[in-house]
Amino acid sequence: MRGPARQRSGQPPWVLVLPALLGLAFLVLPLAGLLVRAPWTTLPQRLAEPHVLEALRLSLVCASVATVVCLLLGVPLAWLLARVDFPGRRVVRALVTVPLVLPPVVGGVALLLVLGRRGLVGQWLADTFGVTLPFTTAGVIVAEAFVAMPFLVISVEGALRGADQRFEEAAATLGASRWTVFHRVTLPLIMPGVVAGAVLCWARALGEFGATITFAGNFPGTTRTMPLAVYLALETEPEAAIVLSLVLLAVSVVILASLRDRWVTSP
Repeated sequence: MRGPARQRSGQPPWVLVLPALLGLAFLVLPLAGLLVRAPWTTLPQRLAEPHVLEALRLSLVCASVATVVCLLLGVPLAWLLARVDFPGRRVVRALVTVPLVLPPVVGGVALLLVLGRRGLVGQWLADTFGVTLPFTTAGVIVAEAFVAMPFLVISVEGALRGADQRFEEAAATLGASRWTVFHRVTLPLIMPGVVAGAVLCWARALGEFGATITFAGNFPGTTRTMPLAVYLALETEPEAAIVLSLVLLAVSVVILASLRDRWVTSP
């Protein structure tokens, strides 16, 4: 009696299985359609086209530089949120995560108002140093870093909160300075979280569209990254748009596969 009862209780109810299958189909079928409609016979030639290679090169360079910027600024910010108790910390954490839910186009408008030629900071940069960021490659990096940094901060902050602080305390009692404790003890402890956050940050920067086109524009060789090239090709050459989309899809699959033990599967 107990065996059959236990077996029946372990069977998933169809009232949950059916919506789950529909949800899976909803997410997988568009990707399958992209693979089915891909021009596989002309794929190598299309990938070797100059404008495709140019957009790919620009995307890789900008996403990599934006990730470095996020690492330099985001890791200290995550440490501040995780280790320092200061008034308004919850507000600061909420502000840091705003770009996660903010429409990217709104982020681009905000960047224009602050860093544009007549912006709050941009005008001072232009008048003092002759530096203008909008509609330049540097502007692409700024836009990508703005939308991608929260991924890094959240990942590193979570790693810091999960790290055993007794190692840090032991190093401090032995006379190590705070900087020595951070880069010799804390950083190695949280390195897996830093790597995971950096990979997610890089992937988000690579796929950024809204803030980039709003703040940096769409100029070939200067600001036209892969997502912008997909949008432009979709209007004139759909097969080229499919090829570019396949490249971004392949990158996304590789990223998810590399983080399967930290993000996709549960601990």
